[in-house]
Amino acid sequence: MSNLPAIKNLDGLIVGSDGLARPAWATEGMLQSYYDTEWGMPVRGEREMFERVSLEVFQSGLSWATILRKRDAFRDAFHDFDPDIVAKFTDADVERLKANTGIVRNVAKISATISNAIATVRLRDAGGLADFIWSFKPAATPTPEKFSDIPTSSKESTELSAALRARGFKFVGPTNMFALMEAVGIVDTHLVGSHRRGSSGVWVVESRNSVS
Repeated sequence: MSNLPAIKNLDGLIVGSDGLARPAWATEGMLQSYYDTEWGMPVRGEREMFERVSLEVFQSGLSWATILRKRDAFRDAFHDFDPDIVAKFTDADVERLKANTGIVRNVAKISATISNAIATVRLRDAGGLADFIWSFKPAATPTPEKFSDIPTSSKESTELSAALRARGFKFVGPTNMFALMEAVGIVDTHLVGSHRRGSSGVWVVESRNSVS
């Protein structure tokens, strides 16, 4: 199947030379690897969830490819996103991060990540960040046939945004939180027909004839 040509359909699926169907954004390089191995898979640990929230904060207004390219630098700069360490960052750490060309040097986002680490530590009294976010899992997931069918927010992401803000989190708007919910498996927005649809095990795989 290595000789199959890619079938281009920017709003739908692209069948690559490996015979696997993916959305247009996930057909090359690191984005394809991320799509095939990580995006949409369940995240249950506190540190892992804090990292995902933090990366969504930094991604706001930027492409996800930009964040992925800088991910290792982010992990190094934020001590592998250990919330206990980040919660204790000082003004000197902020200055250090502002000078770090490997990451996104946005002071508001850096400060928000520190605030979110503090809020993550406090949230342990309510069961922890991961369980808190998963508690907003909807009763059903979208079944998009094409990219334009995928919503950018939902009732649940709006509620999650409000709940996190009430707990002291920042840069956690409904759109960011829907993207987070997609990334960590809370909703499955893989296009119906994608080879990754249902791969998280959280949702039942639908056929192309399923009605959403």
